[in-house]
Amino acid sequence: MNRDSNIYPLLFEPNLHSVVWGGDRLCPYKGLEARQEPIGESWEVSAVESSPCTVKNGAFAGKDLISVIKAYPEEILGHAVSERYHQQLPLLVKFIDAKRDLSIQVHPDDEMAQREHGKMGKSEMWYIIDAKPGSYLYAGFNREITPQEYKARIADGTITEVLARHEVKIGDVFYLPAGRVHSIGGGILLAEVQQSSDVTYRIFDYNRPGMDGKPRELHTELAAKALDFHVEEEYRTIYPDQKGYANLVIDSPYFSVRVIETEVPFHRNLLKYDSFIITMCIQGDCRLKMRGIDYEVELPEGHSCLIPAAIADYDVIPLNSTTRLLDAFIDNKDRSLARKVTRFLHISDL
Repeated sequence: MNRDSNIYPLLFEPNLHSVVWGGDRLCPYKGLEARQEPIGESWEVSAVESSPCTVKNGAFAGKDLISVIKAYPEEILGHAVSERYHQQLPLLVKFIDAKRDLSIQVHPDDEMAQREHGKMGKSEMWYIIDAKPGSYLYAGFNREITPQEYKARIADGTITEVLARHEVKIGDVFYLPAGRVHSIGGGILLAEVQQSSDVTYRIFDYNRPGMDGKPRELHTELAAKALDFHVEEEYRTIYPDQKGYANLVIDSPYFSVRVIETEVPFHRNLLKYDSFIITMCIQGDCRLKMRGIDYEVELPEGHSCLIPAAIADYDVIPLNSTTRLLDAFIDNKDRSLARKVTRFLHISDL
């Protein structure tokens, strides 16, 4: 993989979404001018066709991320990711501000999403950035129920009685595989990492109108097919949280996530993963200084960056006292090793 002069860390223009449950915290968090409408989501790094991000810096400024990746798929995504996902970015990351409760919802897995919509499934994770006192979310069921009871509780509006309710604090993490019922409660600001999909099935929406004043569409039957009724003992993800380390938070079949908090320069060499890196600045401004190419970018709090696989060797330099970052990528390390072993065996057999 050659290091083309056009390959550099990508920053993006704001990609804000106004929704009925949104609030007023995302603009100040991102250092943007306040808006009158409720902003619920900032799509930080998106190659979803319905709302792709636009590059803000460098040679690709003004171009959408889909076309940029199409021009340099292996350099940006990594060879293994480009091959596995047919030259498409497999992740979407967001900041979410819930001033009011989101709908109770569920997402389909890859098989169902492809069958019903021709799209990728949607497993995701949440990292709590801030939560007002008493804030909570729903993730999973609190006891086993049948599909029949599910439909009855949707009909009479009592579905929340059988959902697992979790009060949250800063730093809490929840992994939500496709099929797990969930909802973000009012008062929560979080970072979300998910498969690159916009497929959501609303189960219950408190009988409230949408932005257009009309009831929002529910997807009761599709949700019934997507739901996993299995009950877990613990839905919250427990992970190490040590300063000065890249703490592994999530290692799933769809993405890996690490969280770093540092007060001093911190070296990140992730070339071994053969994957793009999406880094989200959760707290404190920093600078990313590439090794191997003469390029650096400033990453303020509330902003995100896509680091191409070909140049995923860099230093994180805090600009104030402390920087906290969330890194999301595809872990191809074992697959890369397998390819090297295979190539070695082929050579040895000659």
